[in-house]
Amino acid sequence: MPRPMRPGRNIEKSKDFKGSMKKIIKSLSNWYTPLIISLTLALISAILALIAPNRLSTLTDYITEGITPRISQEKITEIMGNPNIPMEDKQQMKSIIGNIDSDSKTEELLNAMDKLPTSIYDEIKPIMNMEKIKSISLLLAILYVISSLFNYIEQIIMANVSNNYSKKMRLEITKKINKLPLKYFDGHETGDILSRITNDVDTMSQNMNQSLASLVTSITLFIGSVIMMFVTNWIMAITGIVASIIGFSFMFKILSKSQKYFVERQEELGNLNGYIEEIYSAHTIVSSYNGIEETNNEFDKLNNKLFTCSRKSQFLSGIMQPLMGFVGNLGYVAICVVGALLTMNNVISFGVIVAFMIYVRMFTNPLSQIAQSFTSLQSTAAAGERVFEFLEESEMTNENKLTGHLDKRNVKGEIEFKNVKFGYDKDRTIINNFSAKAKPGEKIAIVGPTGAGKTTMVNLLMKFYEINDGDILIDGVSIKELTRENIHDLFIMVLQDTWLFDGTIAENIKFNQESITEEEIWEACKVVGIDHFIKTLPGGLDAKIEDNDTISGGQKQLMTIARGMTKNAPFLILDEATSNVDTRTEELVGRAMDKLTEGRTSFIIAHRLSTIKNADLILVMNEGNIIEQGSHDELMKKNGFYAKLYNSQFEL
Repeated sequence: MPRPMRPGRNIEKSKDFKGSMKKIIKSLSNWYTPLIISLTLALISAILALIAPNRLSTLTDYITEGITPRISQEKITEIMGNPNIPMEDKQQMKSIIGNIDSDSKTEELLNAMDKLPTSIYDEIKPIMNMEKIKSISLLLAILYVISSLFNYIEQIIMANVSNNYSKKMRLEITKKINKLPLKYFDGHETGDILSRITNDVDTMSQNMNQSLASLVTSITLFIGSVIMMFVTNWIMAITGIVASIIGFSFMFKILSKSQKYFVERQEELGNLNGYIEEIYSAHTIVSSYNGIEETNNEFDKLNNKLFTCSRKSQFLSGIMQPLMGFVGNLGYVAICVVGALLTMNNVISFGVIVAFMIYVRMFTNPLSQIAQSFTSLQSTAAAGERVFEFLEESEMTNENKLTGHLDKRNVKGEIEFKNVKFGYDKDRTIINNFSAKAKPGEKIAIVGPTGAGKTTMVNLLMKFYEINDGDILIDGVSIKELTRENIHDLFIMVLQDTWLFDGTIAENIKFNQESITEEEIWEACKVVGIDHFIKTLPGGLDAKIEDNDTISGGQKQLMTIARGMTKNAPFLILDEATSNVDTRTEELVGRAMDKLTEGRTSFIIAHRLSTIKNADLILVMNEGNIIEQGSHDELMKKNGFYAKLYNSQFEL
C-alpha cells in the first residue's frame, strides 16, 4: 500500500509520462518474471478477498438460522397433524403459542418455548448446522490465510526487485559518470547530479515497491466489489455506491477550496528558509552593523505568515482521515438502514447486510489508494525522466580502437601544441591557432588574465576536451592516438581545489597507488614540509581527515603536493596550486614545487606571478592566443603585456 499523500504535497510532473514509463518498463527487463509473479499474486490475493464476504454472508445466515426458533403457521399445522405427538401436548402447545409466529420477537418465542412439552419443543427448537458452519469457517480461514500469504510473498518479491533495480541504476549512473565529458559537469550543478543519483533513484525504487502491486490490488478490489455488490443485490449496491459518491463529493469540495493554503505554505516556507540561510550565513555582518533588531522584525513577519497558512493547511490535512472515516461510515449507515428494510420484507437475509458492509469498504478504500498510486507513478515518471536524461547524455569518444601507447618510464618529456583550435561550442572559438613547444625537463608557466584560456589548455592536454583542429604531440605521438587513461598516467596534477576524501592521511597521499610504501609517504611529506604537523596528529599517517578545522587549507594543499610527489610520472601540472595558502606557506610550497618539478616537464598556471619568476619559459595568453613568450627577465625588458600584468600586483 502506498504511503498516504497529504494534500498540497509538491509533486514534480513528468514532461513525457508515457515515454518515461516505457523506458522504466524496458529497464526492468531483467525482472519481468518476478514482476509478473508479484502482480499475479496481488491479483489473486484481491480476488480471494472479494470471494470471502459472500462466504461470510452464508456463514452468518447459517448461524442466524441456528439461533432462531422454527415457529410458523406452517410448522404449527405440521405438528398438529403429527400422529406421534400426544393430543394433550398439542392442546398445551395451542394454548401457549396461540397465534405466535416467526414475525414475533425472539425473546417472546424463547419464553413460550420454555413452557412447551418436550415432544413439541424437540420439533421447533433451533438447530445449528455445525457441519456447514465448520466447512464455511474452514474455507474462510483458508481464503484469508492464502490471501495474506500471497500478499506477503508479493511484498518480498517487490522489495527484492525494487532494491535490485535501484542497485542496477546506480551502477549504470556510476559507469556513465566516468564516460561523460568534462563539458557536462561544467554545465550542470553538482547538487543536481547528486540528486539524480540519490533522490531520483530512491524515488523510483520506493514508488515502484509501494505503488505497482497496490495499484493492481486496488483496481481489482474496486471493480470486483462493484460487480459482487450488483450480483448480490442491486438495490443495496446502488445504495452503497450513491452514499460513497455523496461522501467523496463532500470531501473533494472541501479539499478543492483548501489547496491554496498548501501552496501558500510551501511558498512561505521557502521564503523563511531562504531568509534564515541568508542572515545566518552573514551573521557577523548583521551583528557588526547592529542589524539584529531589523532582521528579527523581518523574521517575525515571515514566521507569522508561515504560522497562519501552516495552521490552516495542517488543520485541513488533519481532517483528511476523519473525512475518509465519514465516507465509510455514511456507506455503512445507508447499507444498514436499507438492508434492515429489505430484511423485514424478506427480500434479503441478514448475512447479505454483513457482506455489503465489507464490500462498501472495498469500494471506498481503493479509490484513495488508486489516486495515491497514480500520484506516485507520476513522481516515478518524473524521477525516471531525470535519470534516463542523464544516462542518455553524449559520452566521450570511444577509444577501444586506439592502439597508441606511451610507457611513462620511457617518456622523454617533450610536448608540442600545433595550431590548436578549440571552442566549447561551434559558434565561439576560445583557443585560436595556439602553438608552443615544451622541451624535456622545462618549467613552462602559463599566465594571463581571467578567461584567457590557461586552464582550457591544460584540459586539452589532459584530453578532458577534444580539440576542434590542430594537434597535441607527446614525444612526437598525437594524443588522438592515445587513450585518456594512458595520458592521465603520464601526468601529476596539483589543482587549486584541494580534493581529499574521508580517510586517513596515508590513504589520501597514496591514492590509487597501492605499491607506495610508508617510508615513501614520509619522505614525500618531509620534502613538502608537513611531516612535523602529521606527527602531532593522533595516529600520525593513520589520522582521519574529516570535514572540520583541525587541518587548514594550506596543510591540505601541501598534502596534495605530497600525493603528487609519490607518483612517478614525467609531466607535472600545477594549476593555481598556491592560491589557498598564505605568503609564508607559499614560500614552503614553492620549495616543494621546485623539488617536485625536478626532472619533469612542468606546466604551471598562476595568478601570483612571483611564483613563476624562475620558469624556463613563460607563455603569456590573452583571448586564446600566445601574445608574448620568454623568460621573466626577457618579458620584463619588453615592457609589454606581461610587464604590466606583473607590475599590477604591486599597484594600490
